[in-house]
Parts: sequence; C-alpha cells; structure tokens
Amino acid sequence: MSEALRLYGTEVPDVASERIICGDLSLSLQDGALRHIRLGGQELIRSIAFLVRDRDWGTLVPELTEVSRETAAGLRLHLRAVYRTDTARMDVDLRVTASDNRLRITAEGRVRGVFETNRAGFTVLHPASAAGAPVTVTHSDGTVARAAMPVLIDPWQPFLDITRLTHRAGAWDVTCAFEGDTFEMEDQRQWGDASFKTYNRPLALPWPYVLEDGTVLRQAVEVSWDPAESRFDPIPADPVAGAVFPQMALVVTAEEARQLGEDPSPLSWVAPHRLLCSVDGASGNTAQQFAAFAALQRAAPSPHYDLELIPIFDAPPALDLARLALEMAQAGFAPESVLVCPSVDRQSTPPGSDWPDCPPLEDIHAAAQDCFVGVEHGGGMVSFFPELNRKRPPVEQLDFVSHGLCPIVHAADDLSVMETLETIPHITRSARAILGTARYRIGPSTIAMRQNPYGSRTMSNPGQGRVCMTDDDPRHRGAFGAAYVIGLAAALAPAGVAVWTPAAVLGPRGIDPAWPICAALNVLARLAGQRVKAASVAGGLARLEVGGTILTANLTARPNAGLAPYAWSET
Repeated sequence: MSEALRLYGTEVPDVASERIICGDLSLSLQDGALRHIRLGGQELIRSIAFLVRDRDWGTLVPELTEVSRETAAGLRLHLRAVYRTDTARMDVDLRVTASDNRLRITAEGRVRGVFETNRAGFTVLHPASAAGAPVTVTHSDGTVARAAMPVLIDPWQPFLDITRLTHRAGAWDVTCAFEGDTFEMEDQRQWGDASFKTYNRPLALPWPYVLEDGTVLRQAVEVSWDPAESRFDPIPADPVAGAVFPQMALVVTAEEARQLGEDPSPLSWVAPHRLLCSVDGASGNTAQQFAAFAALQRAAPSPHYDLELIPIFDAPPALDLARLALEMAQAGFAPESVLVCPSVDRQSTPPGSDWPDCPPLEDIHAAAQDCFVGVEHGGGMVSFFPELNRKRPPVEQLDFVSHGLCPIVHAADDLSVMETLETIPHITRSARAILGTARYRIGPSTIAMRQNPYGSRTMSNPGQGRVCMTDDDPRHRGAFGAAYVIGLAAALAPAGVAVWTPAAVLGPRGIDPAWPICAALNVLARLAGQRVKAASVAGGLARLEVGGTILTANLTARPNAGLAPYAWSET
C-alpha cells in the first residue's frame, strides 16, 4: 500500500499550498485563494477567494495559470482563472498587490456563453476566533453601524449591505473594503466552517441566475490594518460541568439492516452502544423498513435501538404517525427512543426563500407523544446545525434534540476539514442555548454527507478526490479518518453530549477492520460514561483525557509532538 493510500484512502493528492512572506505579512496561496493572512503571528483574515458556485452550490474548480510575480518591493501577483460549466466559461484575471500596511486583490471576469451560477465573486472569510470582537460596518448609503461579531451563531445574516467592515483581531483593527457588488455576511460557523463569510450578491435575490455572453465582472477587496485602542482575544466556550463522554451510535438504513440481520458480525468490529435506525418516508414502504429493523433487533439484541423517523406528512400528523406506529408494532420493532423530523426539513431554507409546507412542529411532536408511548421523544434535524438553528423545535415537548455535522460543505481540502474542528465548540455553545433542559445528541457526523440539504443531490466522487458535499470521501478509510474522528471526539467532549454518531455500519461511511477509523472508534466506544477531564484541539493536535485514558491525535500532514502524520496514541 502506498503512503498516500494509507494516509488518505486515495492516491489523488491534496491541492498544493505555497507560503508567501512579505515583510511582517504572510499568507498562503492555494488554488488561487489567499489563505491565513497573518501579520506577525496574528491571523487577520482566514481567506480571500474568487469563487463560482453551480446551481447545487457546488464550487467550480478553476484552471489556474500564474502570469507573473514580482517580489522586489512588496508582492505583485497576476493569476488567470478559467471556470467552466457544461455550456459556458468565465475567464478571470486576478491581481494581488501587498505592502506593509495593505493587501489588495482585484478581479476582472469575462463570460463566454450563457453562464448559470448561484454566486460568482469574491468571498472573504473572517476567522471564527473573531466571535465577540468589536466590528464597524459601513453601508452603501454611507451610514456606519457599530456592533460585535456574534458569539452565539446567527441563523441569518448578521450584517447586510456592506461596503466596508472593520473588526478587531488581537491588537489590530482590520478593515476590508469591497467594490463591484453588494456584499453581506453570513455566520459560516453554523455549517462547521471556522469563519464568518462575507460574499457578494444578496441571498434574497433569485438563484441560480444567468450571466449572459459577453458579461464583464469587476470586483475588488482591499484589506488594511491599524493599531487598535485595546486588545481583543477569543472568547472560549465554557465546558459543561461534570461532563461525561457520550455513548456511541452508528447509523443504519433499512437496506443495511437487511444485510446485518443475516450477518450481524460487523457490529462486533466496534461494539456501538446504540444503533440509529433511519426510516425514511420518502423511500416508500415504511412497513418493510420497520420489518428490516425488527429482524436486525432479533439478530443483534445487545445494542440500544433508536428510531430516526422521517415522515412525509401527506396526512395530518396524528394520522400519519398513528399509521407508522402501528406498522412498527406489527413488525415487532421496539426502539428506546423516537426522533421525528419532517422530510421537507431535510432541505435548507436559505434567507429570502419561502418555507415549504409543513405541519407545525408543536402538532407533530404532540402527536408523536400520543402515538409512540413508553419511549424517549426527540426532535431537531436529521441534517445539520443550520437547519436546527433556523427552525427551532419546541424543546419543552422533547426529551432530547439532535443535529448532525459535516466538514465538507464549503471546502474539502485536508486543512479546511481539520479546521472545522475549531468550530465545534461554537456550534455546541449555540445549540446549548437552544436546547434548554433537553438532552443533546449528535446525529450522523462523518466526513462525507449522507444527504445534501443545500442541493438536489450529494456529489459523486468516482475519482476518489476531495470533493465538497460528496457521499463518499476516501479519507474516512485512511489514517486521516481516524485522526479526524478523535479530533471530533475531543471537540465534542466538553459539551455534555449524551450520544454521538461518528459513522455508519456499512458502506463508504461505515466501519471495516482494515480501516484505521475502526480501531479509533473501538477505543472511543470504551470511554462512554467516564468523566471528561480535559479536551482540546489546538496546534494541529487533538488531546482527550477521559477517565484514565489519554488520546492524542496528530491532525496534520507533518510530524507533530512525536506523532507521525495523522497518527494517534493511547496512554
């Protein structure tokens, strides 16, 4: 086995990154994006990139050419990027200039053909560590608003109509000035990204939209920095007092349950405490789905069984749920908990969009309590935190609330995936503010997506590359996947989560004794119920101390703290 295959589950290399230093200013150049813009040791901006998104919010990968570079006095860089769709192309000239106190990047794009897109233009990412920092926003009419970056994750856009934005980073006031379109900010932490995102073309406008043949786009972003009056340091999330490590669940579909009912031996590879059994009304024949889970429960009675029920609700909730409860009883399936999430809520409802027809959640959960007796009742989302944050369940009717996580919504390179672990404390702090006294469960949270809330499909990955929103990420099967899951465990541990779901049983997001993640999950499963003594993700390391066990994982592609790339240790 090659080293690449062992580490990443694929021979396809990650995107190359080049470090550029210009005096006290440093940055990385990766796929035409400027990343980790730092002054001395202080990160000012996480990224500036010219991005083009397709109708499913997939990111088009440009064909890049470096035209010229000068470094004698500051930095002057000229790049040419070509973005292609099935019917058109956009040729973009990118020019970067940097000096001691400012960085400017301009773009001029020309469209050939009819170009359909959801977004085309500059995106600026402010690091998640800016949460709570003072901010000043200048609007297109010249008015100025003073506020703070949100600490709790904002479900919508915290700032609109931005021409200029100044935030505090350590001892610096950092200003971004925008030209060429209307910009606004969304709190990208809710998708797991370690950033706040400022982007062009308001989401309230229709998308996808068409750029006609011959259209010329011109935009610019200029970053400058000045000494601040006072210093701002990141606001840490407080751990839950007395937190214990959560029980582990693995997710199972009805089709997988049929296979496991005939041969349940894969469950012994990890010995999960719980199985999350997903019954999907949109897949049809729910009676047969219940029958498959009942057969699995008879074949493997040891785990606790939880039902994830996703009804269509083409009848009133009381009738639909009564029918489903009867089918479950007739099949002989007996879960200990039932989470109900309407099928329409699997899809995201962005700002400016109409909410789909759906019975009130209060009616749904009241009916669930009447129809499913003697079990714990759950709500929330079978997708991710943004959907929960934007459509909050009636927590007073629920025993627990759940949502999933996914690190490849907006970026899929190795560094970006590991950086999402920085954001987990922001998500759990914000979720805790919603939950009240309800218990907190984390649903399926693998590198790859099982379902795409932001488009019509998950992205195929026949080439086994690093693809946003794919349902099959090869890194799950390499050392990278084991390091990531230990990092996820360390990030979640202080939040007092009751159950987490870091894998499926079968399929590309599942378990296999030959995959490094299997050994990591075995150790993590044994930690359930023990007190969390310490947990951190910092400096490219995840460290977790639970009971008498200490796990340390290297989250980087270089040796770190005596660990090989993506290796982990148990002491």
